Formats: sequence, C-alpha cells, structure tokens
Amino acid sequence: MKHIFKLLVLLPLFAAVACDDLLEPAIENNRDIDAMENDPSYALGVLGNAYILLPYNTSPTSDVATDDAVSNDNSNTWRAMATGAWTSQNDPTSQWKSCFNAIQYINLFLEHLDNVTFALDENIQTMFIDHYRGEALGLRAIFMYYLLRAHGGISPDGVLLGVPIKLASEGIGSDFSQPRNTYAECMEQLLQDCDDAIELLALDYKVHSADEIPSKYASMGVTVSHYDRVNGVFMAGRLSGRIMEAVRAQATLMAASPAFSDGSGITWEEAANSAGKLLSRIDGPAGLDADGFTWYTNTSEIAGLGSGEVPPEILWRTSYSDSNTLEGDNFPPSLYGNGRVNPTQNLVDAFPMANGYPIDNSNSGYDANNPYENRDPRLATYIITNGSTVGSATITTGSYGTNNDAINRESGHSTRTGYYLRKHLRFDCNLDPNYNTLQRHYTARIRYTEIFLDYAEAANEAWGPKGQGSFGFSAYDVIKALRSRAGVGTDNGDPYLEECANSQDRMRELIRNERRLELCFENIRFYDLRRWNANLTEAAQGVNITRAANGTLTYTPIQVEERSYQSYMVYGPIPYNDVLNFGFVQNQGWQ
Repeated sequence: MKHIFKLLVLLPLFAAVACDDLLEPAIENNRDIDAMENDPSYALGVLGNAYILLPYNTSPTSDVATDDAVSNDNSNTWRAMATGAWTSQNDPTSQWKSCFNAIQYINLFLEHLDNVTFALDENIQTMFIDHYRGEALGLRAIFMYYLLRAHGGISPDGVLLGVPIKLASEGIGSDFSQPRNTYAECMEQLLQDCDDAIELLALDYKVHSADEIPSKYASMGVTVSHYDRVNGVFMAGRLSGRIMEAVRAQATLMAASPAFSDGSGITWEEAANSAGKLLSRIDGPAGLDADGFTWYTNTSEIAGLGSGEVPPEILWRTSYSDSNTLEGDNFPPSLYGNGRVNPTQNLVDAFPMANGYPIDNSNSGYDANNPYENRDPRLATYIITNGSTVGSATITTGSYGTNNDAINRESGHSTRTGYYLRKHLRFDCNLDPNYNTLQRHYTARIRYTEIFLDYAEAANEAWGPKGQGSFGFSAYDVIKALRSRAGVGTDNGDPYLEECANSQDRMRELIRNERRLELCFENIRFYDLRRWNANLTEAAQGVNITRAANGTLTYTPIQVEERSYQSYMVYGPIPYNDVLNFGFVQNQGWQ
C-alpha cells in the first residue's frame, strides 16, 4: 500500500518529465528528463516549473484569519480555519506539497545543469551555468523559507524541527521516510543556498559598466557585451542577487523571532545585518520611496513599467496583466463588487491620530463621535469607512444605509464589520457590466518597506532604538521615515515616537504596530503573530453605526467573529497523510 501511495505522490512531479520505464507504453511526446542536456529550452522549462510554484499572492487570504479582517464568504477556508476547523488534514496554510514539488524540479535541474550547452563560447557558457545555478539555489532557499514558516515546529520531546532537507531528486526507489531535520539545520542549508546564489547572481539585470563585471569573469577576459548577454536587461524579473539579499533578511528575521530563536541558531544581530546590508545599497531611510505605500495605485508609474522593470518601492514583482478580479471580489456591492474582505475595528483602532499618538492616549485628541477625523492618512488610504468617497460615490456602511453596502445585508456581499477594503484596489476599474473596465495589476512579491521594517525590528532587539550597528541608521530612523512618509507626526515633530525612542519595549510595540499598518492585507500578519508568540485569539470586532432623526451618528462596537486557536498553533502541522504514510514526527499538539 505504501509503495502505491509513493507512486501517486510522485506522479504530479513527473507529469512533465516522466521516463519511459515509469509508464508503459510511453505517453506520446513525453520526453525523458535527460533530454534537457541536449535542449537548453527544455532545461529552463524544468526550472520554470519552480517559478510557477512560487507562493506569492496579492489577494489578502490569510489576513481574514487574524484580528485584521474577516470574510463575508461562508466557504472561505481561512475563515473556517480561524473559527475552529484547522487540522492537519484541513490546512489552508500548508506549503508541503507545492514547495517539495518545486524543490524536486530544482534538484533535477541542478543534477543536469553542467551538461547543458547554453553557448559555444567557453566564457559565456561558464557565466550561464553560474547564473542558472544561482537561480536554482535561490529558488530552493525561498521554498525552504516557506516550508519552515508553515511547518517548522516543536516535536513532542521539545526539539525545534524543520522539514526534511532534500538536495537530490527523488524517484520511485527513493526513501520517502527520511526524518525531519532540525530547524537549525534547515536554516543553515537555507542560508548556504542564499549566500551561494548571491555569489553567483548579478546584483541587478541592466546595462553594466566594465567595473561592475565580477573579478572572476574580468580575469577571464569577459567584456561588457559578453557579461550582459548573460546578465543583461532581458533577465529582469528573474531572481537576482538583490532579491536574494531580501530573502535572506526575511528568513533570518523569522528565525530570530521568539517562536524560533531558541532552536534556530540565528540572532537578532544577524537578522539586522542581513536587512541592513541590502538597505545600505539605497542609502538607508533616505532611499525610502515617497510614494511606496500606494504602489498598487500609482497609475502613471504602473503604466510606464517596461518588461521586468520595478518601481523604487518594489524589489521583485510578478508580470503585470489587465484585470479587475481583485475589484470584483472586494468592491462594495454598490460598485458591483462582492465585498469579500472586511477590515476589522481592531485594525482601524490601530491607526494612530495624524499627530502620531495612539487613539487611547490622552494627548491624541481622538473624538469617539467623529472617529475617522484627523487620523493617520493611511487609514483612509487602505480602508473604506462609513462616508468614504470612492470616485463619485459615497459609501454608507452604517445600518441606516439604504443599499447593500450597509452592514450585514442579506445579499451576502455586504460588510460584516462596517468597513470595506481599499488597499490593492484600483478604483479606475468599472465593474458595471456595461463597461467592465480592466486596469493593469501586478503582485509585489517583496517590497522595500517590508525590509525596512525587518531591519527596524531586528535592530531594536539587537542594539536598542537608536543603535546603528555598522550601517549609520537605526530602528528609530526607519520608523521616523515611514511615519513621515505617511504624514504622521509631521506637524508636531512626532513626540510619541520620541517617547518610544527612550525604551526598547515601547519601540518594539511601536514597530510591531507600524508593521501591522504598513503591511496590512499582504498576507504577513498571520505569520507575524505566530513568530512573535502573540495572541491569535483576539476576537474580530466591528462597528454598527446608527443615525438619529437629527442626523447624529452613534458608533456601537460589535463582536463579529471569535477566533478559535490553541496555543500549539503557533506552529503549523505536518500533513496528516505524510505522518501516517512516511512516519514523520508531528509537531506538538497536532494529530
């Protein structure tokens, strides 16, 4: 039975590369994996399968399982998970199958790479081999990062475990019962792959100058035209050295965090150094893109993007396409949308006042009867509140509203919290069936803002609020730049930030809140809460807004959805079938 199961597991992997001795008679036009050695396009197609499986997503899926949002879709798997349906057999967070499938393609590619001819010129061939090896190792590091984020956890005997490290391709005769490596061993391999990729890949794909040719190639007599044949602008959009530096920063931040630090071997200082090295390339906070927090709706910038080009805020993105899918999912009903992702009152309350003070601070000037006045401008940028203007329309989410935009209407498309999503959406899309206007979108895989926040968090823990390490900028400097960009504390010198700068604990709280605001609806908060060992069970809140005959509005807090997580769910499960069939040690608490 186990051998049959192994075959079923492997079939998806070999669908594009099956061997004649696996399926008899052979499927017509199904090429042997060895054929890649005589066909570089086929070889790159094998590597391309790993790119296809990259787990980046613009749609805010995991956010509806946190205190930041809920979904009005009864069939949403993350909603079900957050309310008690999360098991090792029903796990929307799982990266196990897709990431290991990708690693299989990568290892197959690496095993044949040296025998693939990409160019007849020996020097150019060497550079192509180095480049594609760098891409493959970098991709393997990314998939290991996502595996550890989803499945790293503590065994029943208290050991922090990762996943099996797979450095060779697998076949029917492979032993699929190899034990899980420790988390530290997985991080060591991940960082080795990162560092090797950084060494092999060009920092950026562009027109280079002679002094940008690595010495190992310059000594071979490689010219600029030769170097750009391998590392020129036509490669833009693929993994680069700069992107891999960002991945290293993400991975070390995760591993240094409270949930993983005891068994990862990674310190806060190493995480800060990883992010700081990359940020130094753009002059630290001085290089923060002034319009970066609205990258998704910077219309002229998006329209002007050439193939593979990125704006200043974006380190890595997907290709762009014209669509209105996100808008169809999340516009309010009056704009022909389904209103699926509903921001919570919890998140709304996390936005400070424009003067920088939290709304519960006595110096804030917050008025509970006018709760959206004089707030952090990011609130109106990212969330549709009652009375928001969208184009020429005014959205009424209060229960006194007369259309399906109002809270809890029977249409099933209205908000459950009193709020609608604005972030990610382009309101120059018109969903009216008479027009059905599409606009250009792309997924921002990695943003500089995230890496700035990675640095701020790690630097504060390693060196305190104003410690600069070797970089010349501190956690304080980063947070000041981010808040100033958003228009927070610009009129009064941001005294709340100055208060926090005197305490590592208060700065930690502020950094975490800034991270929550800047990265909301980017599928990050769920994993942040878990790596911080923070509270997952805070109930999702909303607001019911009523209007008196004289027009006065009353704002009444409501509880929308309880969260049902157990303490062991800081770590995700190993898939049940893999525990059953291959004997993997399950993470503590999971069945």
